[in-house]
Amino acid sequence: MTDARADALPPASPLDQDFSRPGRKPGGRSGWRLVRGAWRLLVGIKDFLVLAAMLLFFGLIFAALNARPGTKAITDGALLLKLDGPIVEQPETIAPLAMLSGGSVPHQYRLRDLVRAIDAAKDDGRVKVLVLHLDAFGGAYPAALQEVGNAIQRFRKGGKPVLAYATAYTDGAYRLAANASEIWVNPLGGTLFTGPGGNQLYYKGLIDKLGVTTHVYRVGKFKSFVEPYIRADQSPDARAASQALYGTLFAQWRESVAQARPKAQLDSFLTQPDRAVLASNGNIADANLKAGLVDKLGDKLAFGKRVAEIAGAEANKPAGSFRTISYAAWVKANPLPTKGDAIGVLTIAGNIVDGEAGPGTAAGETVSKALLEGLAEKKLKALVVRVDSPGGSVLASEQIRQAILEAKRQKLPVIVSMGGLAASGGYWVSTPADLIFAEPGTITGSIGIFGIIPTFENTLAKIGVTTDGVKTTPLTGQPDVLGGTTPMLDTILQAGIENGYRQFLSRVAEARHMTPEKVDTIAQGRVWDGGTARQIGLVDRFGTLSDAIAEAARRAKLDPAKVHAEYLEKKPGFAAMLAEGFDSDDDSQQGGDVFAIAAAERRAIAARALGDVARLARGGSVQARCLECGALGPVGTSSDERLLDLLIAKLGY
Repeated sequence: MTDARADALPPASPLDQDFSRPGRKPGGRSGWRLVRGAWRLLVGIKDFLVLAAMLLFFGLIFAALNARPGTKAITDGALLLKLDGPIVEQPETIAPLAMLSGGSVPHQYRLRDLVRAIDAAKDDGRVKVLVLHLDAFGGAYPAALQEVGNAIQRFRKGGKPVLAYATAYTDGAYRLAANASEIWVNPLGGTLFTGPGGNQLYYKGLIDKLGVTTHVYRVGKFKSFVEPYIRADQSPDARAASQALYGTLFAQWRESVAQARPKAQLDSFLTQPDRAVLASNGNIADANLKAGLVDKLGDKLAFGKRVAEIAGAEANKPAGSFRTISYAAWVKANPLPTKGDAIGVLTIAGNIVDGEAGPGTAAGETVSKALLEGLAEKKLKALVVRVDSPGGSVLASEQIRQAILEAKRQKLPVIVSMGGLAASGGYWVSTPADLIFAEPGTITGSIGIFGIIPTFENTLAKIGVTTDGVKTTPLTGQPDVLGGTTPMLDTILQAGIENGYRQFLSRVAEARHMTPEKVDTIAQGRVWDGGTARQIGLVDRFGTLSDAIAEAARRAKLDPAKVHAEYLEKKPGFAAMLAEGFDSDDDSQQGGDVFAIAAAERRAIAARALGDVARLARGGSVQARCLECGALGPVGTSSDERLLDLLIAKLGY
């Protein structure tokens, strides 16, 4: 008999149906068993992958929580500053699970954390020595290098030694190392001092060959950001301005190094380095030693043994190991103070762009929202605006400026603290300040704006493509990137740029108590060093972020010793914190000799060219941005570098 109940039950899936039974579609029992088995295999693989992913996810969480710095007691040893990346004002968020990609996570060191860590170590008996490992140092703006160098000097004045090591020292790394009590260099390495400056790429010839028409709308004879697209070389005005800026910054570098190492014979390695090297038969490190630029020659093993003599050796560890205090653990063990009245600190770091973005980019929506929410929730007594930006979108700059003006409307004192860079849009957002602090090495000014629109009518004509159509008004279809712009549109856009420049001048004039005519004489897109900016009235005082916070407290009638900084920044998400848990002081990033430095420069040139093409293609809104600033700061942190990384990844290299 047939079991009616069994026949009434539907099959588990279409693949479980037996088409060999009477009344069913014929098909062959063995074939469907094979299909059914394959289906179950696929389901099993899917279930396994889901389970594996869940186990991996929770395993990563467990590992990250156990790897988080500060979970273990800090014991005596050497505070290791293995600066295998740039010093920045605001580090970018680490991409979630970036460690699983097979590459190393790029390190960025927040300036204020680095300075606080060194100052905290000065009077802590557990720290026996400060170690600077600079093999893969990513650089910093001159003002940031000087601030860290001053902190190292304070550490030394506390009676503790500072030891520095690198295979090859560049300008930035040596500016830090010069403050050490012992400078070590690998016998196969040496110093390579180049000074600020260098060549800039110009695309006018290529653009002409491609038939691209670059429509540039700008104000200011020194506003050189657009020159690569409209010239084949640097204009005389831009050259003169760059020579003045770079010359001043280089003089500051020389003075800083000379003060830190007065007996070093520095001049010969700046003016005639070939003679000094040839005198030592090509041994650069030996020439450095003879000139007093370094104190010891030795590899990492020898250097580690020297540190171990001071900090103590690690038991059961390879030769060259020493008792180490992790930088990440030390920063966590020495957090920012939280007692006292709150002084808000708004960080404007990186390119100023429209919309929203993560840390390291000053997005108008994100930054203004952080400030407005802080004003509503944090019970702030004053506001310090920390600026470290080459500028960018005028619209975003104005959006941020309006948010800062809201703080003034709430009767809060507003102090601006310029970091390594506060140019163009970076100065635009600084105009509401009651007082502006900067450093002698701060790069600022560049008061001017521009816009770029490329059109391709001549490019298309080269391949026989033309455009035509019906136009109902003089501006129909404009701006037309295929058929070209019209003189009427060009006139309108240039007038708009000139109006924007007049607004820029009026904002600066009102803030600095000058006439617009006076501001125009020091504007025109020209970039200034902090010392000159103070002389011409763009800056009020020299000082660090701490000085600015103290001044803000005084203006709020508070005791600077009884306030704390409340940083108005977007907090990292869970995934970012998970990724940070894997950050470590390993040796994943290695430095190299002069040839490795040249390789890094080739990469920087490729990234710069790729970024220039992207900026021409994307254009964006009206811009207030500085060209000269890019060659003076950290490497590997720009959007150009990230774009190159993405391209390399896409190409499979």
